[in-house]
Amino acid sequence: MTKVELPYAPVDSLIRDSVTDLRVSREAAEKLALEIQREGANVSKKASRRTKSDGRKTIRPHDYGFDVDVPSMDELTLPVAPVDRIARLDAGEFRVSREARLVLTLYLERWARDVAEGAGKLARHADRRTVLTEDVEAYLDVTGN
Repeated sequence: MTKVELPYAPVDSLIRDSVTDLRVSREAAEKLALEIQREGANVSKKASRRTKSDGRKTIRPHDYGFDVDVPSMDELTLPVAPVDRIARLDAGEFRVSREARLVLTLYLERWARDVAEGAGKLARHADRRTVLTEDVEAYLDVTGN
């Protein structure tokens, strides 16, 4: 996989919004950024298969299979441009519609918040005040993500 395309600050904000009573290590935010990229690339690969089977060249929101409405840009924390690059990592030659980029961004934010909340629970269980990389990794291992 290529380098992380997501800026650190919005990912850090997602974690901190999810675990307001805890600190977050820089390494934990970087790990979550990598995992967001991995998840985005994986779901985009599946969406590209649906697009290809329909004989199209552009991924549309329904190709992702998420049950979400298309959000507006101001509803999102993650920047859409890097998510677009992530969407195309394993999607081959397919384009990604603007609406599909927004839907993917919303999905990835929700997914990341779930991971952050789970990692926060693990940090609290370990009686720590800081979410560490090991918390993110352990949560992903336990949930099979």
